[in-house]
Amino acid sequence: MGPMTSKLAFHPPNPPSYSIINDTSTGKMRLSNVPVKDNVHVRKIWTEKGNEIVTLYVKNPLATLAILFSHGNAIDLGLMFNMLLELSDHLCVNVMGYDYSGYGRSSGEPREKDTYADIQAAYTCLVDTYGVKEDNVILYGQSIGSGPTLDLAIGMPRLRAVILHSPILSGLRVMYPVKRNYWFDIYKNIDKIGLVDCPVLIIHGTADETVDFTHGKKLWELCKKKYEPLWIVGGNHCNLEMYPQYLRHLKNFILDIEDTPNMCYVNHRDESLFINRKCRSFTLQTRRVEQERARHSVGSREKLRTSIGRIERSRKSADRTSKARLSMDQLDKPRNSFDCLRRYGKISSLMQSRLLQTGSNTYSRFMTHKQHKNCRQNKPGVDRKTSSSTASKVPNAEIFNRLRQWINVLFVVCLSPTRLLYAVSFWEPSTKV
Repeated sequence: MGPMTSKLAFHPPNPPSYSIINDTSTGKMRLSNVPVKDNVHVRKIWTEKGNEIVTLYVKNPLATLAILFSHGNAIDLGLMFNMLLELSDHLCVNVMGYDYSGYGRSSGEPREKDTYADIQAAYTCLVDTYGVKEDNVILYGQSIGSGPTLDLAIGMPRLRAVILHSPILSGLRVMYPVKRNYWFDIYKNIDKIGLVDCPVLIIHGTADETVDFTHGKKLWELCKKKYEPLWIVGGNHCNLEMYPQYLRHLKNFILDIEDTPNMCYVNHRDESLFINRKCRSFTLQTRRVEQERARHSVGSREKLRTSIGRIERSRKSADRTSKARLSMDQLDKPRNSFDCLRRYGKISSLMQSRLLQTGSNTYSRFMTHKQHKNCRQNKPGVDRKTSSSTASKVPNAEIFNRLRQWINVLFVVCLSPTRLLYAVSFWEPSTKV
């Protein structure tokens, strides 16, 4: 970037709003035209470009986070003094501000590369001199200060957060709405914002006439890790600090990143929406609900195990009862068979008496028939055919009666094998025949 471009881009206040005073009583430096504060430290440090810049550090004894503030154009530390004190007091943070090369009482000329060296030197002083860790640093860039802020942020993987106040897409885009990058353009934030890995808060006024509102909106869309932005309706480029929602939103942001250093992000339509304070409380409430559910599930499991144990015990008792019943049934089986033998024994004895009676009748009929046959054979004039037919009929009837007796005997034997003796005694008359 040439000298002509530097004159068009940078406008340091002339004359500076302050001067450096060396206090002989304390041996410290302080700014003129501002109130004397014990918690304010003024130093001069050297940069890699060989320039000596002025830094101002506001110490808050209750703070753990520190803001590295890069101010806008046409302003210096003397004009920013009261604002830095208010930020430290209301947000409960340590604040460091610095003047770019050529601004205020800093030496050198303002150039893009020099501002990068200036913020690097201020950050080194913040870490080495005041003992602030990288993961407790918040970079704050206002207007043109968004350039060196994003340039330093892309090289700090453990950075806590970034705040962009009325930022610019690039130096050339402030004057012309170009669609592409050019080699002579400065502060190409449009290319760097997507490389920042920490949460980013963007504040912009909708009525900004210096840097159009579309710059802040476009940068917010390109952020990798977004926080809920603050669009101040009616806000201009240099009066956003006058709105009450400015400090309120900043305070919520500081509380969020201070309470939860490892922030969570929600993916929604290919965007990472940084969870704000309300969402965090919702997540804490959700965790409590999940814990209650887990406890309830454990209790239900224990109840289920108890009920299962009771069921198993009832099953075992039922099995024991069924086994006892089976054993009793086995004992009852002989009794049933004995009862059947007794019942069938009565039937067989009855049938035996009938069979004996039938056998005696048959025996008497047989003897009568035999005597009658012998008598007929002795009588003369008897037809041989008639006698032969009559003789043939008698054996057939006798065979039929014998067969019926056999069937009855088999029936008796099958129903009551113990009555076989009676069947044998029944056949004794027939054997004699």
